[in-house]
Amino acid sequence: MIDQQLAKTLTDKETFPFLFSICTLVSKPDEYREMVESYIKAGFDRKQCEYLCIDNSAHNAFDAFSGLNQFLRKAQGKYIILCHQDIILHDAGIQELTKQIEYMDSVDPQWAILSNAGGINFKYLAMHLTQNSGNKLHEPDLPLQSITVDENFMVVKNSANLALSADLSGFHLYGTDLCVIAKVLGYNSYVIDFNLIHKSDGNADAHFFQIRKQLIKKYRKAFRARFISTTITRFYLSGNRLGSFFINTPPILFFVRQFFKFFKPKRKHQV
Repeated sequence: MIDQQLAKTLTDKETFPFLFSICTLVSKPDEYREMVESYIKAGFDRKQCEYLCIDNSAHNAFDAFSGLNQFLRKAQGKYIILCHQDIILHDAGIQELTKQIEYMDSVDPQWAILSNAGGINFKYLAMHLTQNSGNKLHEPDLPLQSITVDENFMVVKNSANLALSADLSGFHLYGTDLCVIAKVLGYNSYVIDFNLIHKSDGNADAHFFQIRKQLIKKYRKAFRARFISTTITRFYLSGNRLGSFFINTPPILFFVRQFFKFFKPKRKHQV
């Protein structure tokens, strides 16, 4: 047995001071105050929950990508709620959300992100919220596994250790980025039954399309096919099954090594 004075032995048991961390970027303090009051009324009291915010009311101290990374690093809740300031809990509360989480734990322990809206596949969306007009968007088939989630309300499992991209910035599509990263790490995202009021219907402005372009460019590079070299093996990574099989044969890998030997010498990688 290891001497505990020599080193602390880690186990798979994790403890968190809070059940939920409720994290919000704030540009309108009055609207944020209304949001917090609705959370507390819905059972998210300060004994079980911590409330964290970034004050962007005077100027943008953080954008969404860098700000939410602050929350994801520093939140002490077992579950981190990343949400907009313009939502109001009115229909479901802490008991309903806890039941949804318990159910997801039973059907898919590898979930990492839950939301009330998102993209299911390239054709279908799932929307389960109440608009500011009072119009209720009801999705009957929940929960549904999704490829993206809407940023108005995201529940992130703290133990999944997620983070947003450091090479993206702005206030759009960070939910999409988080879902992609979660999937790469082996986790899944879902749209669940948790209805709330969202005052905004979204704003696809010029900045939105700029970030969309940056996100596509980033993942085009991140997901490119590539040759991998470790200290004891070499192989080829690709999403193309046939290409991966063919190029990973010893003769092809031999000729690829010769190419790098003559045209990509080590000194070219010096900083």
